[in-house]
Amino acid sequence: MINNEHTGFTVRRAEKTDIADIAKITHEAFLKYAELAGLDTIEALTETYDDIASDIENKLVLVAFIDGKVVGSVRVAVNGDEGYLYRFGVSLERQNLGIGKSLMNMVDIEMESLGVKTLSLHTGAKISSLVKFYYSRGFYIDTTSKDKGYVRALLIKNYN
Repeated sequence: MINNEHTGFTVRRAEKTDIADIAKITHEAFLKYAELAGLDTIEALTETYDDIASDIENKLVLVAFIDGKVVGSVRVAVNGDEGYLYRFGVSLERQNLGIGKSLMNMVDIEMESLGVKTLSLHTGAKISSLVKFYYSRGFYIDTTSKDKGYVRALLIKNYN
């Protein structure tokens, strides 16, 4: 668990009791993502509580809290020495407080402890705020594609 006393939030592994809050944060964050990407809908908006429960059981799911309320979450699927980050979101009301950075710091700690060499993710290539955030966390753009109907960048982070 990471505690940030300055802003009053903590980061820990998700539990099944967090499912409803994770769903709310994911929905809010990906509605905004769809808007910024110019999409009517996106796959993240159709996931169920069962999907989230399965992720908590089988993947790394982290949550950030302020005053006992979930304000951010992220998921990582690990396969051998490779990880894939997805469903990363911070409450729109709580952005720019360091929550996203703290979630990513915890992801880094977990990836290194699991022996992950490469972490990848996709994001909207035209959403400069997201691309800048990921670059600031050590990612770089590897490729782009239009496989989901808009330009998505595949970003990579290498661990030594």
